[in-house]
Amino acid sequence: MNIFAVMKSRIDAVLGGLMNEGKLPAGLDLARVAVEPPRDASHGDVATNAAMVLAKPAGMAPKALAEMLVEKLKGVQDVTGAAVAGPGFINIKLDDAVWRGALQDVLKAGRSYGDSTIGAAEKVNVEYVSANPTGPMHVGHARGAVVGDALARLLAKAGFAVTKEYYINDAGGQVDNVAAALRMRYLQALGRITEADVQGALERKEIQYGGAYLISVAEALKARDGDRWADVTDAAVWVPALREFTVDYMMKLVKEDLEALGVHHDVFTSEKGLVDGGKVDAALKFLADKGLTYTGVLEPPKGKTPDDWEPRPQLLFKATQFGDEVDRPLRKSSGAGTYFASDIAYHKDKVDRGFKNLVNIWGADHGGYVKRVQAALAALTGGAGKLDVLLCQMVRVLNNGEPVKMSKRAGTFVTLRDLIDEVGRDVVRFIMLTRKNDAPLDFDYAKVMEKSRENPVFYVHYAHARGRSVFRHAAEMFPGADLTDAGLAKADLARLKDPDEIAVLRTLANWPRTVEGAALAHEPHRIAYYLYELASQFHALWNKGNDATELRFLQADDQSVSAARLALVRGVGLVIASGLTVFGVEPLEEMR
Repeated sequence: MNIFAVMKSRIDAVLGGLMNEGKLPAGLDLARVAVEPPRDASHGDVATNAAMVLAKPAGMAPKALAEMLVEKLKGVQDVTGAAVAGPGFINIKLDDAVWRGALQDVLKAGRSYGDSTIGAAEKVNVEYVSANPTGPMHVGHARGAVVGDALARLLAKAGFAVTKEYYINDAGGQVDNVAAALRMRYLQALGRITEADVQGALERKEIQYGGAYLISVAEALKARDGDRWADVTDAAVWVPALREFTVDYMMKLVKEDLEALGVHHDVFTSEKGLVDGGKVDAALKFLADKGLTYTGVLEPPKGKTPDDWEPRPQLLFKATQFGDEVDRPLRKSSGAGTYFASDIAYHKDKVDRGFKNLVNIWGADHGGYVKRVQAALAALTGGAGKLDVLLCQMVRVLNNGEPVKMSKRAGTFVTLRDLIDEVGRDVVRFIMLTRKNDAPLDFDYAKVMEKSRENPVFYVHYAHARGRSVFRHAAEMFPGADLTDAGLAKADLARLKDPDEIAVLRTLANWPRTVEGAALAHEPHRIAYYLYELASQFHALWNKGNDATELRFLQADDQSVSAARLALVRGVGLVIASGLTVFGVEPLEEMR
């Protein structure tokens, strides 16, 4: 149960009653009325802006409307007090029984506490990672993978019907370039050329890729085909063959890396498959039939000239009709579709599969593509489609504040597998979610392994593990006691009276609201903030019990208060486990 949503419905009912009495104009729009925790917990349990947002349409002063509401709210179920604050905000105090009831909800629901129906089973497509199949996954891919996977889990918890998708960029020039680099490494594997020859080709920019990872790919090609391609000089023959081999090999590595990270996709869509299947041409015809394309010449852009600009007549998409800065080219001089044309076809393919609510997780270097793709989706759906693009900023890999050297395997960057091998999957996943996706993130090997409150991974895991240790001691202290969730739900929770105990209960009750808010805002990092706050409160309660004997969780001579506090400890553990499940992280039973 979302207590804040319940209070919103009760406040809406009060406002409806005032309309029926003629004290407020009929038909007031209550959509902007919000009910949330007050900024300062000492002011009350919930706060509402009802008077502030309704004053103008009601033709009243905010404070006068607030005072009228306060009088009505005092008779509402569970409300023990209400007061006007500032120019017209209302702070409301609830009976502590509300928070104890939330703990019972936690014990009954288990890890599913916080599950919501707010998504109403709406289909949503979350596309993430989508790395070019040109090399191993690096730390930037790791961040996008974790953000996308956590968001997909969060949306599912909030009641959306989620499909997790990976777009394979296997039709562009970059894949041809890596095929050319593979041929050099293949010839090296056959003994036809040396490492110096490869490095010379790189310096002369005859090839664009030279990472050590290509050596293993070349060895695999040699093992499969021997010297079959050594003397084939016709690029029209060897490029397609080596490109296909490269894509297949790299995608195998990508999937292995994602598996190590605990990331799984439901759908893999190939750009080459869209092109070869005629879907790019079909998408451009769809736009042309709607009068959204024309032949024209673009003005040269200011600053750096993008690769897809040419000073010639081109087929253009009327992107400016849908909020983009300029119209966008759809065909290259060769007649082939631009990269953007493939993007249009891909998003049309999603729409044709029944998705109108789309989320794409991209690297920050793709920021310039956001408006054009949103414009394309608007054109494809008549404005009915929604596309939210989350841009993930760079990750700096450090060790005690010093930059980590590049990977020996990749040769030019730190790989995802480097991170996992160094600190473990769960640590990588959690740390990647401790900052909003559009903020830079420092991943310091030393810091993320610290056993201190400065390390959120440790601090949250420690709270869960501490709770489990309490139950191990309880089983010894009270043999035969019913310590199941169902048994604890029957405990006399009125024994929970200390202000810090009530504060923890309030935080537990805020979990469903946190899930819904984070899901609707597409901000999974909010879960990390919530878990850290809950862990902090729990550790403070633990320390308080150490300082004051009467506040210890287990009281040998008072099984009733022990049962109530065990219920609280279990509630904290279940909600932490619920949050970590959203992150794809397994809660620890004990710390080592």
